[in-house]
Amino acid sequence: MKNFAIIGAAGYIAPRHMQAIKVTNNNLVAALDRNDSVGIIDSYFPDADFFTEFERFDRHVDKLRRSNHNQKIDYVSICSPNYLHDSHMRFALRAGADAICEKPLVLNPWNIDGLSDIEKDTGHRVNTILQLRVHPSIVALRDKVQTEEKHTKHEVDLTYVTSRGRWYLQSWKGDQKKSGGIATNIGVHFYDMLHFIFGELQENIVHHSDDSMAAGYLEYEKARVRWFLSVDYKYVPESIKSQGQRTYRSITVDGEEIEFSGGFADLHTRSYEEILAGRGFGLEENRVAIQTVADIRNSKPIGLAGDYHPFLGNALIV
Repeated sequence: MKNFAIIGAAGYIAPRHMQAIKVTNNNLVAALDRNDSVGIIDSYFPDADFFTEFERFDRHVDKLRRSNHNQKIDYVSICSPNYLHDSHMRFALRAGADAICEKPLVLNPWNIDGLSDIEKDTGHRVNTILQLRVHPSIVALRDKVQTEEKHTKHEVDLTYVTSRGRWYLQSWKGDQKKSGGIATNIGVHFYDMLHFIFGELQENIVHHSDDSMAAGYLEYEKARVRWFLSVDYKYVPESIKSQGQRTYRSITVDGEEIEFSGGFADLHTRSYEEILAGRGFGLEENRVAIQTVADIRNSKPIGLAGDYHPFLGNALIV
């Protein structure tokens, strides 16, 4: 049994990590969040120590390490806001633990180099949640693409609208310096998925980017991709709204829909199983996706020119 600590226990994604720790028969020893709305811990690890101040959490983790206590922390799961991931991974490694970090790993690619140096200094490792890499439908598609004999690139449309209320832009997620912007916050795992399936990135064009919607074009070794991301409910297709749903997720490859809407519930648990078996995804597996979102963030959008996503045309023309 391994001992875990979690940073960001009150966050949206934290319960998936708690469940993964529980299902893999490990123990949550300590949790940190400046917000104290963390009653969800009772559903998984009611005996875990909880802290609202980092300094006290740091002291507690260090005490367990120095005394070689039976609850000495082996892994720190990081579910904090995006801009804090780098700092919290550094803390985990220097505290004598391995890190398990939510996406996005960091906001900028050069942060990966600094973390790599600390890995070498401490002998501990950063593991990342790249959950789409363990999704059965995505793995099957990658296997197909890698083995087929095709001399032209696939034509891919990626569309993801995940509706958020007015709170979203008022939170840290609406602050580009903290979240990295919409492409980073809700899209980074999709860019990783595209790289995972279709190979190295060759071209990155941004057509539009604002606080709630972004779109562009990516070209990989084996695919040409038009992408559209939004947190605005108005971009959810009417057929989906009529079903009472607020999220629309679609990937088409050469006009054929890839069904991967199911199977998301246990992807964190699968990720933890791989990490605990020594097969987790490390720093370098993240580099292409982090470079992709950094370039999107820093690019000047070109508007309705070139090969843009059809959702964007409807959004801007209307």
